[in-house]
Amino acid sequence: MDTDMDGPGKGGLVLGNLAEVVERVLGFLPTKALLRAACVCRLWRECARRILRTRQRLSWVSALEPGPPGGHALLRALHTELQRVHVLPHTVLYIADAETFSGHEECHEHKKARKRNSKETALAIEKLLPKRCQVLGLLTPGIVVTPMGSSSNQPQEIEDGEAGFALLFPKIDGVKIQTFHFPKEVKNRVIDENKFAEAGLKNNPDLRVVLLFGYNSWKSGATRFLHQIVNPLNEKSIILAGGQVESFTSLISENNNAQPSDACGVVGLAFSGPQIQSATVLLDQDVADERTAEAAMQRLKAANIPECNTIGFMFACVGRGYRHYKTKRNMEADAFRKFFPNVPLFGFFGHGEIGCDRIVTGNFVLRECNDVKDDLLHGYTTVMTLIHLGSTKANQA
Repeated sequence: MDTDMDGPGKGGLVLGNLAEVVERVLGFLPTKALLRAACVCRLWRECARRILRTRQRLSWVSALEPGPPGGHALLRALHTELQRVHVLPHTVLYIADAETFSGHEECHEHKKARKRNSKETALAIEKLLPKRCQVLGLLTPGIVVTPMGSSSNQPQEIEDGEAGFALLFPKIDGVKIQTFHFPKEVKNRVIDENKFAEAGLKNNPDLRVVLLFGYNSWKSGATRFLHQIVNPLNEKSIILAGGQVESFTSLISENNNAQPSDACGVVGLAFSGPQIQSATVLLDQDVADERTAEAAMQRLKAANIPECNTIGFMFACVGRGYRHYKTKRNMEADAFRKFFPNVPLFGFFGHGEIGCDRIVTGNFVLRECNDVKDDLLHGYTTVMTLIHLGSTKANQA
């Protein structure tokens, strides 16, 4: 027997030649460490690529507690947790509370200082993410977030204070996610239909879900402009959900980047793919106690959306929360968790809600809505949404 095979070099020989062993070992590494390992040799690079293709589950980073001064809690959490995640983000949606992300000053004369602080924090977050990653960042009055670690963790409604989250969507077989931006232009009162097509919102038979967010809604003409975006989509059998936010801080798409401005407009994400299933329910003003909140969740449960590889969204009015439920906190998030014990929930408290009771059901068949258009813009309500991203073999790996 060759005694050299029994020495320290034997392990190196195995790792250098047996792809199965290499793939097994590298599979334990988080993505950043895996990408560094991919630089060792061609075999390791090919193994790393195969591993990344199997990592098709959503991941997220949460920030629920304020930290020391010198940057928002979400920025600090991303700086740490992006070293540990096991997905390569292709699209990122991050949402943070507007007050601490933009600075604590509330006076009008300090508006420019808050914007500069907000931009610096947004740029710092963007630098932590992969260069080719699509990014949409929003600021809102309050946050709904599921703590990291498990999909079954109890979601929290954080109506005041420092908080935020970042949803990390990897490339998923059969699913396409596109960011879009429609700024209100003074010169052009009619929306260019080509821009709808570029965003995947027109001539797209696989379009299933659109998350829309209006910003600077206090501006003159903002509500009318939002109707211009929403109304054409309301004619489709797709899920529409979202709300009015304070502002957007990041928008990086495959085609171009957009900078926040003083104008109003609409940003969002379009989800396309025949395997996507989704449903929304609207909790109106009459939903004001535990019983009626749970009845709304039962309607959402009745949609029979698969819960594996599914994400929940909650878009609520700032007037709801513990004030609406007579000082009982976390009412709607608790009701959601009762009926969906293994679905993570994210969202915000904002200045208006977008959505209705609507279902895109199983077997990849759309359940058509009534001929009468649904009323999609609301106030003092909550919109609950489920998005199922499919159950392919890769997603189950």
